[in-house]
Order: sequence, then C-alpha cells, then structure tokens
Amino acid sequence: MTQIEMPLNLGKFDKTSPDLLILNEAIACREAAALCAEQERWLDAMERTVTALRAMRDFSDFNNIEFRALLVSLIFDLAEIHFALKDYKQSEKELDTLFKVLDNLVKEDEERFGKFHILAMELSTRILRSRKKALDLLVKQQMNAGALYEKVSSGVAAATDKLVDTLRNVGELLASTGDIRGALKFYAEAIKYSKKRTGRVTRKEVKMTIEMAEIMMRIKTMRPRALRLLDAILPHAISLEIVELEQEIISLKNVLEAESTNENSWKQFMRKVTLAAKSKFKKSSSEEDHSEKTDEDEEEVNDELEKEGSNVDDSEH
Repeated sequence: MTQIEMPLNLGKFDKTSPDLLILNEAIACREAAALCAEQERWLDAMERTVTALRAMRDFSDFNNIEFRALLVSLIFDLAEIHFALKDYKQSEKELDTLFKVLDNLVKEDEERFGKFHILAMELSTRILRSRKKALDLLVKQQMNAGALYEKVSSGVAAATDKLVDTLRNVGELLASTGDIRGALKFYAEAIKYSKKRTGRVTRKEVKMTIEMAEIMMRIKTMRPRALRLLDAILPHAISLEIVELEQEIISLKNVLEAESTNENSWKQFMRKVTLAAKSKFKKSSSEEDHSEKTDEDEEEVNDELEKEGSNVDDSEH
C-alpha cells in the first residue's frame, strides 16, 4: 500500500491549539499504520488507521480544509487496506464516503486536490476489476470442488488436501464478492475436512478459523460470534506456539472490542462530516448559480442599453 500524501498546511494553527494536537496524533497513527502495511500486517494497519479516525472526531470544525484533507487521506488508507484484505465491498463503501468529502475539496481548490480525485478513481477501477476477476475464478474453483468431492468419496486420500484448499479458495472468493454467508459455509466445510484429515487442530485449521472470523466481522450481527470463535481458537494457537497467529487473533479481538464500544459515535462522526461537506457544496453551488444569474441579468441590461444607443460604460453595471 502506498499512502497518498495530501498537502497539509498546519502552519495556520497555533502551536498550542488542541486541534493541531489532534491532527498530529492522527498523522502519527497514520505513520504507524504505514509501517504495518509495509510488513503486510493489514489488521494492525487497519487498527491504527481507525485509531487516527477516532482521534479526528474531537476536532472543533469539520468544515476546516486541513481537517478534511487529512480525513480524505485516512479514508483512502482504509479503502486500500480493505482492498488488500480482499474485502472489495467494504473498500467500495469507503470510497463512496471519500468522494463525498473529496469532491468538495476539489471544488474549493482543484490545483491542490484535483490529482487525488484521479487516484481515488484509479482505486475504484482496481476494485471493480478485482471483483470481476474473483467472479471468474469462483466459477472455476466451484467446478474443481465438485470433482474433488467425488474423488474424496471414492477414497482418494490425496484429494482431501486439494479439496480443503479449493473450498478455502471458494470461501475467500465469495467473501470478496460480498456473499458473506456463502463464504462461511465453504470455510466451515474446509475446516471440517481438514480436521478430519489430520485428526487434530494444526496451524492450517487455526489460520482458516481466523480467516472465518475476519469474514464474520463484516456483518454487524455476526461480530459477537466472531469474538467467541477467536476466544475458542486462541488456546490452540498458544499451544502450537505460533506467535504470529496469536498476535493476529489478539489484533482482531481488539478491533472487535473497540468497534462495539465506538460504533455509534463513529457513525455520528462520519454523518456530521458528510453532511458538512454536502452543505458546503450546496452553498458553493448556490453562490455560483446566483453569480451566473447576476451575470445573465447584467448582459440583458447591457443589450437593452445598446439597443437604446446608450454610451454608459460596462463597468457601471
């Protein structure tokens, strides 16, 4: 993930300003998220990005141009992170929010913000292409799964591992296209066959269970179930002494617990921001319409004066 660097003018804030402290805190969280992204620790990157966005809620003026510029950067980061996690549907939702704020910024200062609108459009195109590719692969993987089921039923031992991988792939592809419940069914099947094959819980089953919990997190009503699933699998990760999986589970648990506490205030914050952007956009449009109407009226007056042979200078009108 390459972060976009929106131009910020923080020099206009007083050094002791609470708003400047908020912006600096968000920027620090963003830098930490970038380091996580470099190591492909996407969940940690997402957690730090969300922390930055939460800090932004305490800013005094949601119409402030520097506030909105940094907000766009953070939402862009979040869309990129979900894209990396192959959660294309959520990435599209975040881009929708981003455009609502960014469109207004471009209208105010196209030279400063215009190129970032192009970058957002490029990400939108990438998402659409990825979803189409996922749908094409889905058909092939489902056909493979059908053939492998027959081999497993016939007692071909080697086919079980291939079936598990195929079911897992189908689940991942379904999740990327937005079919969450369908994805969970295939993951459950993959875990069932994998445990049957090994006779115990191995790294593979732990990893698939974590992936299943990540998918559950995308649906609000399933988040408590995802948390229970993570609580159940954590002891297995500890007993296997797989530190990276332990950390992944704990990161997911932190995200879930934080979301349940802050979800309402987060929604209110984003609603205020988008409403402020819409209000400012409508005001700007109204002023432009009024200006255009005034120009039209002036032209009509000038035409009438010319018809009457008036020598009055245009500047007097």
